[in-house]
Amino acid sequence: MSIEKINIAEKLSKFTDHWNPRIIGELNNQHVKLVKFKGPFVWHKHDNEDEMFLVIAGAFTMELRDKTIELQPGELVIIPKGVEHRPVANEEVHVLLFEPATTLNTGDQEGELTRVNLERI
Repeated sequence: MSIEKINIAEKLSKFTDHWNPRIIGELNNQHVKLVKFKGPFVWHKHDNEDEMFLVIAGAFTMELRDKTIELQPGELVIIPKGVEHRPVANEEVHVLLFEPATTLNTGDQEGELTRVNLERI
């Protein structure tokens, strides 16, 4: 096994599309992913998985049914399993996700933004 560092900026430069997470690492059955957001996502929840969103660049709003959380670079939010949420980004934002490997990006709402087989970069 070869242990190598991961350069987040270099990985982010490999793609330009939005709402399509890429796997950059794995530990303890958890995936570390990078994704670019722009515009509104779909309201959804994950019945069995918590999710962590860490802003690398840009800013976005995490909408919850009872409040809105504004996130800036260097800030993160953890969404507990079962909580409905919707990320919204007015401009492109780069986000690192940390979540169980079983997590489907659209949770309980399968549709055109659902990504089943994620690319590893």
